[in-house]
Amino acid sequence: MAEKMFNVGKIVNTHGIRGDVKVLAQTDFPEERFAKGSELLAVHPEDPSKQKMFTVESAREQKGLYYIKFNGITNINEIEPFKGWELKITEDQLIELEEDEFYYHEIVGCEVYSEEGELLGKVKEILTPGANDVWVVGRPKGKDLLIPYINDVVLDVNIEEKKVKVHLMEGLI
Repeated sequence: MAEKMFNVGKIVNTHGIRGDVKVLAQTDFPEERFAKGSELLAVHPEDPSKQKMFTVESAREQKGLYYIKFNGITNINEIEPFKGWELKITEDQLIELEEDEFYYHEIVGCEVYSEEGELLGKVKEILTPGANDVWVVGRPKGKDLLIPYINDVVLDVNIEEKKVKVHLMEGLI
């Protein structure tokens, strides 16, 4: 499958004997991704050639996890082999975002520059610890730089050019 795929969750365990699974969501849109009728591709984490398409029959959220029932799965033995597999969607399933909103995959890999034009590094990861996201910038030398995604710090994001301009508040470096 040559089409670009995006993670939306991971099957972390089974739930009960009727074939339900516990899914750790890796999306900002779990209500859409896990809605009844949604198609999700399960991909083996170590062998991406092993794949299985599932259709969501029902889903509910509880304590940060999603409990999902897939169409056609009636017992635990049918779903058990899929523990640890990633749930993915295709690029055409992505939702159109508002202005100044971005998908993680659009931000990761962007070069980060200070207001003065100094190249600080590239975004290599995005953390979601709470109130706001934190962009982890890999620097050519030294420790990673942690940039909070807030208006006072992130001044401009240009997805087309893969460039981000930031204001370095005191204490960030």
